[in-house]
Amino acid sequence: MKPLPMPSFPSQPLPTGSFPTQPFQQHLRTAAAEALERFPDDLKPEIYALSFRIWRIDYDPRRPYVAIGYNTESQYRLEARPEDPGEARWNYACWLLDGFEMLGNVPEDPTGSPLYVDEVKRLGLWFDGEGDDADDGQYTALVEHFAATCVDLSRHLQSSGRIKEILGRPVPVVVFDMDCPGWEVEATKAANPPELVADFLAWQRAAAGEA
Repeated sequence: MKPLPMPSFPSQPLPTGSFPTQPFQQHLRTAAAEALERFPDDLKPEIYALSFRIWRIDYDPRRPYVAIGYNTESQYRLEARPEDPGEARWNYACWLLDGFEMLGNVPEDPTGSPLYVDEVKRLGLWFDGEGDDADDGQYTALVEHFAATCVDLSRHLQSSGRIKEILGRPVPVVVFDMDCPGWEVEATKAANPPELVADFLAWQRAAAGEA
C-alpha cells in the first residue's frame, strides 16, 4: 500500500463562474444539498459545523468518496474536557463520523460513480490495474483532484447560500482526510468564508503552539 500523498493548496479549484460546470461537479453540488436537506429536522438547530470526510475504498485513489456529515452541540458537550474545550469542538476525532451519506466513486453513489470515472479519464488521470500500479505522479494527481473537488463543493454550497437556506444560518464546513492529518487546516480555510472559520483556525493555531 502506497503512503498517501498530502494534498497541497493552492490546488486549482474546479472551474466556476463563466466556466461550464462539469457533470461530476454538478452532481456533487446537487446531491450534497439533498443530503443536507435529509439531515434530521430535530438536529438541524444543533449543528454548528458540517464535515466533509474524504476517504478511499481499499486505499485506491480511483475510488474516492466524501461523507457529508455534521457535528452537534450535544456531541461537543459529551466530548468536551475543561483543559481544552476547543479540541472537542474542532478536532474531527471527537466528532460524529459514521452513518452519513457518501458521494463519489462508490456503490452508494450510482449516479456519481460513472461521472467521476468519465471526468478523471478525460483529464488523463485514470490508470488500469491495481491501486498500487499507479506511479507517484498519478497517485498524487488523483488524490489532489478529489480534494480540490471537495473544496470546490464546500465553496459552492457557501456562496450559493444553500447551507444557510437548509440549516437556517451559515456554518463552517470542515474538510478533512484522516490519512492526511493536519491538512484539514489548509483545506477548511480554502473551503469557507474567513469569518466562518475564525474560531476553527484560532484553536488550530493554539494547538500548534502558535501565537
